[in-house]
Amino acid sequence: MKQTLSRRDFVGAGFLAALSAAGAALFKTPLAQAAGETHHLTAENPGMQNMPEPQGEVDHLHNGFNPSGTLYDFDYGRLSRLASGQPLREYQVIATDHTIEIMPGIEFPAWAYNGRIPGPTLRCTEGDRLRIKFINASTHPHSMHFHGIHPAEMDGVPGAGPGLIPSGSSFTYEFDAYPFGLHLYHCHAFPLARHIAKGLYGAFIIDPQPLRPAVEQEMVMVMHGFDVDFDNHNDFYAVNGIPFHYQKHPIPLRVGEQVRLYLVNILEYDLLNSFHLHANFFHYYPTGTRLEPSEYTDTILQTQAQRGILEFAFQQPGMYMFHAHNTEFAELGWTGAFEVLPREASRV
Repeated sequence: MKQTLSRRDFVGAGFLAALSAAGAALFKTPLAQAAGETHHLTAENPGMQNMPEPQGEVDHLHNGFNPSGTLYDFDYGRLSRLASGQPLREYQVIATDHTIEIMPGIEFPAWAYNGRIPGPTLRCTEGDRLRIKFINASTHPHSMHFHGIHPAEMDGVPGAGPGLIPSGSSFTYEFDAYPFGLHLYHCHAFPLARHIAKGLYGAFIIDPQPLRPAVEQEMVMVMHGFDVDFDNHNDFYAVNGIPFHYQKHPIPLRVGEQVRLYLVNILEYDLLNSFHLHANFFHYYPTGTRLEPSEYTDTILQTQAQRGILEFAFQQPGMYMFHAHNTEFAELGWTGAFEVLPREASRV
């Protein structure tokens, strides 16, 4: 039987107390242990104690995506050249109605690009000509609105160009990729908050020419939420689709490994979101439109559609948390960890 739990079931008089009332079976760590013991961690893995973990796994196969793969999944499109010699990249994006299990036993009737939340991370190089064929296989009119510079008729909003694309129809967006940086795309149908909150969004990376210096790991994280009872308040928070995923499946790194993290906030119904990295600092490049960082910090704040690039490396092995520094968001799913292994160790 599917559960219909909302944020009020999880917070109320306090996170752990509400968990007990909502059903401790969601978590594999007994509540008494979650409140005081550190049985599953050692001194070599500080910072992850006292965090309950959801019981079981969502059905990734049914969902059609796994956040552990989404991290590294960049869609460079099909590359060819125009007669002028300009690089041409072609993509296909399909909007569908797609039910997703966001927590064990809790399903969400999403709208999704290419059957996943977030949609594919589209990646190209500054100056490329882009052709994105959008097919609306959903039961509602949708569009694709890209952040960046492009003609008005390619803006994906009502009243400009084709406007909204009806169910069963398609449209090809075409424009040149400018400016370089980290951007995003989302549906621009009204009510806009609902179309975004149900899952129609994704990251859009335009690499500079020449490219940024090479790093050993690149990954993308899209921060968002789920309003499961449709009262315009989020009940769960997540990165790349599934609450608590990177807590249950820490992201493997190695000591000294240079990481470039593309971070996008598309959270609806809350004004601000944040990213905090434990026991380390990162260089931050807002929007990624400059090649010099703006600050060196361990916490950044983003409102909806803000984004930025983080670069960092860990110098000692261990388990290191990352999460929203809004405690409610972290306790309702927006939390994870990097598992940093010795340099010579394998990630597998």
